[in-house]
Amino acid sequence: MGIQISNADIVMIIALALLGSLLLAIRFKPVTWKGILVEALAANIAAIAAVVAVEMMLA
Repeated sequence: MGIQISNADIVMIIALALLGSLLLAIRFKPVTWKGILVEALAANIAAIAAVVAVEMMLA
């Protein structure tokens, strides 16, 4: 079973990552660049995982 990521999936990953970063920034209010970097990384990983999970369910 191969997972194919199309342009719509990439747009969804970016949108989820931006929304996740915004929500994490509002919730935790990071004060250092390391905190901002960790939150952005966590949001990107969560967005990719969400899109891959949906692709696997629809496959």
